[in-house]
Amino acid sequence: MTEVLEADARTRLRIIHNARSAALVGVSGNELRASNFVATYLIRTHLRVYPVNPVYDEILGLKCYDSLADLPEVPDIVDIFRRPDAIPEVVDEAISVGAKVVWFQLGLRHDEAARTAIDAGLEVVQDRCLKIEHARFSGRLNLAGFDTGVISSKRYRRI
Repeated sequence: MTEVLEADARTRLRIIHNARSAALVGVSGNELRASNFVATYLIRTHLRVYPVNPVYDEILGLKCYDSLADLPEVPDIVDIFRRPDAIPEVVDEAISVGAKVVWFQLGLRHDEAARTAIDAGLEVVQDRCLKIEHARFSGRLNLAGFDTGVISSKRYRRI
């Protein structure tokens, strides 16, 4: 039996609820890229968002940083938008700056890097989109572009 190296739904909710900042490593300035769409959503949430990509000076009006070490604070969540072979390097950097969570975006898994993060005391979320999870837990999936098929007069929940 393989070991599960990721957070369950309750843990993901707690992570999002408790986080105050997120570093988006590998986010693109190209508005057609999924990472840019995620950043556009996240800057409208309670999170302080830090784009991390040495190619850009600014993304969505936010100063872009070359690395996690250059950020003005230690991010609670390091959200990774890099190729799978680049994940271990980002995880090592997240560990060295003292991040609490590494989040591998939708479609990304790297069990060896996840094990390294867990062994260093970080929480790991693999193959999940931070935007989708935030929207799901706050009752805003319809605002994130998903047809939930639910019509409701409920108010949105604060995370």
